[in-house]
Amino acid sequence: MMEEDPRYKIATKEAKIGIGLSLFYVVWWTLFGFGIGKRGPTNYNYILGFPDWFFYSVLLGWILFSIIVYIVVTKYFKGVPFDTTSIMEGKLDERT
Repeated sequence: MMEEDPRYKIATKEAKIGIGLSLFYVVWWTLFGFGIGKRGPTNYNYILGFPDWFFYSVLLGWILFSIIVYIVVTKYFKGVPFDTTSIMEGKLDERT
């Protein structure tokens, strides 16, 4: 009987985190882009010369999610070797 490669469990966990972050970003963009952006152009508030819906959904969202992704990757993702000898010797990165 073959033993399951531990990299699959790690990859599955990291893929779920990535999908969750992507969905959260889409929700963020939709709420600000379509929520605030529903108003007519005469009712827009401007931040740094951009309509507020654009500023929050695109500019602030990109900065915020870049920081969130950096924190999540450094805290929850593991360094996984690609060669099979390291896997068999149990040399996975110990970060959880």
